[in-house]
Amino acid sequence: MICVSIGRGRHRHMIAEHRHLAEQGAKLVELRLDYIRGEISLKRLLTDRRCPVVVACRRERDGGKYQGTEEQRLMLLRTAIVEGVEYVDLEEDVAGQVPRYGKTKRIVSYHDFRKTPDDLEAIHRRICSLDADIVKIATMANCPHDNVRMLRLVRQSKVPTIGLCMGDIGIPTRVLCGKYGAPFTYATFHHERVLAPGQLSFEEMRDVYRYDEINAETEVYGVVADPVGHSLSPQIHNAGFKHYQLPKVYLPFRVPREHLSRFIDEAPELDIRGLSVTIPHKEAVLEKLTQADGAVRGIGAANTVIFEGDERLGYNTDYRAAMDSLEEAFDRRHPDENVLEGRTCLMLGAGGVGKAIAYGLMRRGCEVIVADGDAERAAELAEKFGCRQVEWANRHTVSAEILINGTPIGMHPNVDQSPFPKLHLRPSMVVFDAVYNPENTLLIKDARSRLCRVITGVDMFVRQACLQFKLFTGQEGPADLMREVIKRSTSAAKA
Repeated sequence: MICVSIGRGRHRHMIAEHRHLAEQGAKLVELRLDYIRGEISLKRLLTDRRCPVVVACRRERDGGKYQGTEEQRLMLLRTAIVEGVEYVDLEEDVAGQVPRYGKTKRIVSYHDFRKTPDDLEAIHRRICSLDADIVKIATMANCPHDNVRMLRLVRQSKVPTIGLCMGDIGIPTRVLCGKYGAPFTYATFHHERVLAPGQLSFEEMRDVYRYDEINAETEVYGVVADPVGHSLSPQIHNAGFKHYQLPKVYLPFRVPREHLSRFIDEAPELDIRGLSVTIPHKEAVLEKLTQADGAVRGIGAANTVIFEGDERLGYNTDYRAAMDSLEEAFDRRHPDENVLEGRTCLMLGAGGVGKAIAYGLMRRGCEVIVADGDAERAAELAEKFGCRQVEWANRHTVSAEILINGTPIGMHPNVDQSPFPKLHLRPSMVVFDAVYNPENTLLIKDARSRLCRVITGVDMFVRQACLQFKLFTGQEGPADLMREVIKRSTSAAKA
């Protein structure tokens, strides 16, 4: 079950949102009294309520906005109980001052907005002793291991426990806590009105992650990156899982570089079966693999990891997707025809995507010239694959049939940037931009205006995602659905 938190300054707005959420299928709503400006009328908020409620009134030190006295705050909470609310949220230090009454259930809560304490289990035991129907612990995640500790606590608890880690690192706990036995999780009414760090919207929890369908048998997949908030992989893979009605969920895992090794080691404890791997981990993840396919070994980077028992299998779907996109652009008439042989390609970017594409092109007999803002990184790629290097400032001097952007230049929100001057684009060129958000980058717009053939990042992104989906599920990736989800998501981001 999802509890949707409402924090509005006026009673009528809180009542309207409560009504709207009930109509949208919400089964539980948290009324944050501390957000209301002026005198609070509980009768007005609670009369004719459309679904059960949790009443909470947070002090500033607990992440709230309440400005009255502590005596007034406690009186509000006692009054809510007398009015027969379904749940009341009491902080650990005041739980003993607000007695149980009637059928109202007591949520006894603890918040730490700086860290996830080392003595998490001791805190939990302390709260369990305070006549709690439900224990709620919300702490800041500073590393992915905090998520593991929190979900382990939820799973092992005999008292119903909601254990959440805040912040973007902690997002997985908000989606997975139900898998480990939490009675409910929390979401916000709208993604632009987050009441706690890392909180997801009700719409995301319901429609993207299908929270109410998650149970102990649900398999976990995800994307590992830092940062990860921009990734559309959760939207497209979860849409694919829903399309096939598969008991799987796909999450964003923000994992800083220094925590990657431990995250991979602990992945089985979270029932993780497969991962998409992106910046900055495509190369570092290799040392955690037990097996890797030929492309991964040749490129020196993996973008997919599959967990099978004790095995960690590495794949690179970027390589195959990019080659398929390019071969289609050159009108390959039959599978054995090599339409790339003998062509010249200018590869902008020497990161994971650049390596994957350069590897594929060199294997197909294409001449590759690489340029990167980091000349040392470009030199390493050129040496690895035996291709040429050109200084970034001189990239426009290369006469190439194929131009590929493997850098993040032009990615949202920096949509007014291009990695290549429009003046030097020629109608005979194929221009391939691996950036997919937005699809129509400035480079793609410039290329179209110069009558170049173009390949957008959406095309490559969908192709590589479909290949990953097949590795994850054994089913063909729903390409049309994925493309539609990307277009809808990027349009919504601009709105």
